[in-house]
Amino acid sequence: MIETSPPPVDVVLPCLDEVEALPWVLERVPPTWRAIVVDNGSADGSADTARALGAHVVHEPRRGFGAACHAGLVAATADVVCFCDCDASLDPGQLPRGAGPVLDGSADLVLGRRRPTTPRAWPTHARPANLEPARLIRRRTGLRLHDLGPLRAARREALLALDLSDRRSGYPLQTVVRAADAGWRVYETDMPYHPRTGRSKVTGTWRGTWQAVRDMRAVLADQPVTGPVAAVAGVVR
Repeated sequence: MIETSPPPVDVVLPCLDEVEALPWVLERVPPTWRAIVVDNGSADGSADTARALGAHVVHEPRRGFGAACHAGLVAATADVVCFCDCDASLDPGQLPRGAGPVLDGSADLVLGRRRPTTPRAWPTHARPANLEPARLIRRRTGLRLHDLGPLRAARREALLALDLSDRRSGYPLQTVVRAADAGWRVYETDMPYHPRTGRSKVTGTWRGTWQAVRDMRAVLADQPVTGPVAAVAGVVR
């Protein structure tokens, strides 16, 4: 039997009906990194397409962004895990810039700050789901972050140790809050943000946007799992 080394980084891609975007997204995943597509109940053949394109496919029947993300985290085997949307709004080719500080040990969690490439990349009605929690998280943790976007990089075992429980839109925020409570070095780096391929399931509607806001407020209401710890926030260019 030929032994193979685990990939240096696993890229978790939550997926719900993204068959149009998958070819572009998967071809942009860096060589030697593994794409884990977590199918969250797609009805358009996304899982079959992802498998045909060489991705490792995980099925998560429980609907929810957090449920898909966590299923991918559990399925990962690499030391470092990146999370990226599967709708072509973020370029996986940019992920080495995000994972770099985690890989070299200078950061514990890197967040991608979305920088829209066109006005339609980030609908106006979707921005309250980001701006208000960003303000509240500064008050809650002291981290001066500008965005709570979906792109994140951290070490797998450390993420699992955070015991994340949210399975909806609050999952990325809970990751940041619990990381800050644990004293992680948290940084953000600019990432180009493009118009997504296909229809958004969350921020494409007012209802989805405000559901995301409610989920995030519930996360911010949680008491710290550990005692207050001074976390470090910075910007990676």
